[in-house]
Amino acid sequence: MRTVELLCCPALEETVRAAWGRLAGAGLPSLARHAHPTNRPHLTLAAVDVFPPGAADRLAGLFDAALPLPVRLDRVTVLDGSAPLVWSVRPTAALTGLHRAVWAALDGADGRRPWHAPGRWTPHLSLALRFREHDRRLARAVVDGARPAGRFVAARSYDGDTRTVQPLGGGFPAE
Repeated sequence: MRTVELLCCPALEETVRAAWGRLAGAGLPSLARHAHPTNRPHLTLAAVDVFPPGAADRLAGLFDAALPLPVRLDRVTVLDGSAPLVWSVRPTAALTGLHRAVWAALDGADGRRPWHAPGRWTPHLSLALRFREHDRRLARAVVDGARPAGRFVAARSYDGDTRTVQPLGGGFPAE
């Protein structure tokens, strides 16, 4: 599987990592416990089995033109499905337009995940995986009611087979 992800500016990344730390400190599930070096706060725009020919170049062009992109986080909630605890991202016209363009750049890719399709996609930054709904109130208190702002400054692709990342554009920060 290959993803297309946006990365946060350093200040917003630190805000999310601090929330991960507070969740772990409270004994709740948290991505702070995921120690792989590629683990960092990100917004997934799409996931496919394999990029179609030319997709990486098309994506790089999109991101070089669109980034940095302002972002504001919204409420903390639990999504359906695998029940991740997430910090919702307010969908702006610029963000949803970029998302549609990414989806179009991946036209013809096998295995496009339908939950990322325009109209079905829920923009968010993950805080914990397989979260228990009954802990949501405590998690909201631990994370804090703040709705921080920042910017998406770079894009990358994560390769699930090799567990490596590939820069896709913007001012790609060090891993």
